[in-house]
Amino acid sequence: MSKAVRTRNIGIPGIKPPERTCEDPRCPYHGTLSVRGKILEGTVVSTKMKSTATILHEYIVYVKKYERYERRRRKIHAHLPSCLDVKVGDKVVIGECRPLAKTVSFVVLGKPIS
Repeated sequence: MSKAVRTRNIGIPGIKPPERTCEDPRCPYHGTLSVRGKILEGTVVSTKMKSTATILHEYIVYVKKYERYERRRRKIHAHLPSCLDVKVGDKVVIGECRPLAKTVSFVVLGKPIS
């Protein structure tokens, strides 16, 4: 008998749960990882690390002295569950979770519904 794998509702609107299933305990849909804190959007820059993706997050900040906005960006390492089909160049939504490694405190939730 095979055990039925259920997809959890992570409680974040605008993201479709994955079609495939996985056995990853660090997956927010099929494991026990909870998503809390910041929800960010970015572009996948690299997927060369094992089950980790590098996300480029671009945002704007208002500079009061010059009364203008400036563009900033940063790279964020995020855990990539095996049930998600993500390639370099895709727009993705990432959510904050507990620290998973020295530089990994986010998890990829999926592609945004546009």
